[in-house]
This record gives sequence, C-alpha cells and structure tokens, in this order.
Amino acid sequence: MNLKFTVSNQTNPYVNVAVENWLVAQPDNDSVVLYLWKNHRTVVIGQNQNPFAECDVQRLNADGGYVMRRTTGGGAVYHDDGNINFSFVASPSLYDQARHFDVIAQALKHFGIEAEVSGRNDLLANGRKFSGNAFSKGRHQWLHHGTLLIRGNVDDLSRYLRVKPSKLHKHGVASVQSRIVNLSELNPSLNSDNIVPHLLSAFESTYGAKAQSVDFDQIVSQPDTQELTAKYSSKEWLYGRWQNFTAQYAHQFDWGEVELSITVDEATQTITDVALATDALDVELSAKVRNLLAGASTLTPPTTDDKIISDILTLIW
Repeated sequence: MNLKFTVSNQTNPYVNVAVENWLVAQPDNDSVVLYLWKNHRTVVIGQNQNPFAECDVQRLNADGGYVMRRTTGGGAVYHDDGNINFSFVASPSLYDQARHFDVIAQALKHFGIEAEVSGRNDLLANGRKFSGNAFSKGRHQWLHHGTLLIRGNVDDLSRYLRVKPSKLHKHGVASVQSRIVNLSELNPSLNSDNIVPHLLSAFESTYGAKAQSVDFDQIVSQPDTQELTAKYSSKEWLYGRWQNFTAQYAHQFDWGEVELSITVDEATQTITDVALATDALDVELSAKVRNLLAGASTLTPPTTDDKIISDILTLIW
C-alpha cells in the first residue's frame, strides 16, 4: 500500500475539484491519497441540486464568489478561506470510511477537540456539526470528501445559502447558525493552516506508513485536469436545465429533500421534460426518475419497485 498526499496552493474551486477528479480517475490499485484544499467564497451543491433553490446565485456572483457543483450527492455547503476541505481517494480494496474519519478525529485531538460521527455523513463536536461528508465510487478509485469548518464566516454562510424551513424544523432549531460550529470556537488557536501538518501526521499514524508528497502544480498542468477545470466551470455543468425550470413540487422525506419540476404536453397529457433536485446521496436518483417519467402519461402513474422513487411519484399522483 502506498500513501500519498497533495495540498492545493489555489482557492479557485474549479481547479480544486478538477484536481480531485483527476485523482479519482487514476488507475492505481494500491494507494490511498489525502488531498487538502481551500475554496474562496464558494457555495458547493450536490450533483443533483438546483443552484437557484440552494443559494442566492446573483448575490454570490456579485460579491466575487463561486457556485460549484460537485460530482457527489448530498446537500449544499459553504466554503471560504477560513475552512479546509479534505478528500480521501482510495482503490476499492483500501477504501475505509472509518479510517478516514479516524484521521480527522486524531488531528483534532491535538487541539483538545473530540469528534464524533453522526447520521449518514456528519461530524460533530459538542453536539454541533462542523463537517459534512459525501461519497462516490469511480471506475478506478473511490472518493470520500468533506469540509472542516474552522474559521468560516457564518454571516456569509447565512447570506448566500438558502436553508429551507423544512430542514430547520427537522432539526428543531431556529436558524442554521445554531446547529453548526466553527472549530476555532472550541480552540481559538486552531486555524485552516496549522491543522494541515496534524492531518498529515494523523494520516500516516492511522495507516502506519510514510506518505509521499505529490506535486499539486504538476497535476494542474495535466491536459485532463485542464479539461475538467473547463467542464466544472461551465454554465452547462453549474446551472443546466435549472435556468429554465421553476420547481413545481417539493417535499422533505425521511431519506432526503426533493424538488421536482416537469413540463407537460397539454395535447397528449405526456411529460416531455423532467428535472429533479435532491440532497439524497444516491447520485443516480435524478437520472432514474427522469428515465421513468419522461414520456409518461400524467393520467396514470408509472410503476416501480423502488421505495424512494415511489415516494417521489406521490408528489404528482
């Protein structure tokens, strides 16, 4: 097993996510990579989310910020220079989420902070969330990534993110600030720079091996990385069909939130176009629903054995 690490020297989210996906695409069957990176004033949305419903796109762009759509599922999060993001990229045989979480927990113990895993993808300290995580499986490598809130601007988070009342009610709080925590509140000496050596040390300690440094600039210069940067910064990837849709149905299920938009041909009463936004972790869910509903009659619901898709169909029928 080979341990590798790379640390970004940029805060452009499109470059950073391109490097991450370049790492995921590498056909290396005997490695675990830790990648650390920061984004400047960025709202990151899940692969199947509606950007206009998740954040104030106009205000964010006017303030010199970014919307970034990741390749994994889950909900929207806010990144800024006061936080740090991590990615574990590993071949399937070496992928181990428990170990990944242990790396984060070990690094934070150095600062006297106890971390615990909660629910499907959160890390908590003192009962408050400081990290959301998401996961995906590539052809060669599997990915686990997340954000560590360290000195994030909570006012900006509230300024740009559109947190829905259903989510706040679900968590029994009055605002998003009451359920998250900046780790620097728990230890003022902690910042997004001095945690880096402790993350690397914990990475090596957890796996019992020395990690090899991979040159970040060399990855950025790869033609594949350049193509990915162009893709992830394109309007088609970021906004797609959501520029033309207004959500017609919305609901918070126990497995996640859904916004469903459809276009109907009134003459034939058939569905001609479908858009599904969701924070569900299944990145294939949106495509499954589109494939099922496109061309379907509005008079008769299609049949499915999938419980989650059945839940979604109840929004229309």
